[in-house]
Amino acid sequence: MAKTVLYAEKLYDDEAVEARVFGPDVRVVWRNVGNLGQLDERDCAEADGLMVMRHAVTAEHFARFPKLACVVRMGVGYDKIDRAAAAQRKVTVCNVPDYGTTEVADHALALALSLRRGIALHLEAQRRPQPASWAYVRDPLLKRNGVQTFGIVGLGRIGTAAALRAKAFQFRVVVYDPYMPNGTELGVGVERVHSLEALMEQTDTLSIHAPLTPETRGMISRPMLQRLPKGAVVVNTARGPIVDVDALADLLKRGHLAGVGLDVLPVEPPVEPVPELLRAYRARAPWCEGRLIITPHSAFFTPEAWADTRLKAAETMRAALLGPRPQNVITPEMF
Repeated sequence: MAKTVLYAEKLYDDEAVEARVFGPDVRVVWRNVGNLGQLDERDCAEADGLMVMRHAVTAEHFARFPKLACVVRMGVGYDKIDRAAAAQRKVTVCNVPDYGTTEVADHALALALSLRRGIALHLEAQRRPQPASWAYVRDPLLKRNGVQTFGIVGLGRIGTAAALRAKAFQFRVVVYDPYMPNGTELGVGVERVHSLEALMEQTDTLSIHAPLTPETRGMISRPMLQRLPKGAVVVNTARGPIVDVDALADLLKRGHLAGVGLDVLPVEPPVEPVPELLRAYRARAPWCEGRLIITPHSAFFTPEAWADTRLKAAETMRAALLGPRPQNVITPEMF
């Protein structure tokens, strides 16, 4: 009997990739709803597999899918899926961990270098109604890569790619990842510390590459940020709730931080009350002008990465439903 895979969001203009990957053994149903609660009961009742990108999947949603065997999150992060509810209903949860690895690592380094080389600072200074003098700016932001420690939180696929890029730019790279197997750092050629405090205290430029879990939510707190040396830069291309953005704003305003680069915010898209950091950025407040770069969760995107997401998600779902064995499985214990 054919399996049914339900796409809850209409993401593409055609079905060519899905038809090629799934073949005649899988029926694909396309819907486009604002949330899973808006799906028709019949669609839920028939679905063996569920594809989601932006939608959350809660315990209440799982209860609507009596046949569901697999959910594929069409991206890396899986924080919007209730894995405990999935486990109770024996639903396999998978992600697509390898579609935008190089793009996000590139983006993290681009943010760091745009700040550390003063590119954003000089850009803003030269485009004012009364431009600054035609000269370099002396500022704590500008610092030779080779005398800096580039601190990385999380040495997974993206963190590793970022570490290799930072090394190529002559940073000293130090990592913190309590779940990293012993010796991984030796293969990558970086140094390892065994506490977040130890990482923060020696980091000039911090780049965050951890998943959002109950353990990492709020992990980069105000006390942690205050451990960074004066003049440090913070870059986050992981998940917004990992970092205290109000503390970022305060420490940037007071000069403890020299720069901040964010691709993610605690709530996306932003809603009222909008964080002070974003308000100041949009208003081009003097204390953040050239010192703050915010991009709209776009680090993952290239046309190539978008195509990879589509293909790899379909392949992951087919493997889970038809074999030979599931891949990219997120276990309930990964909280």
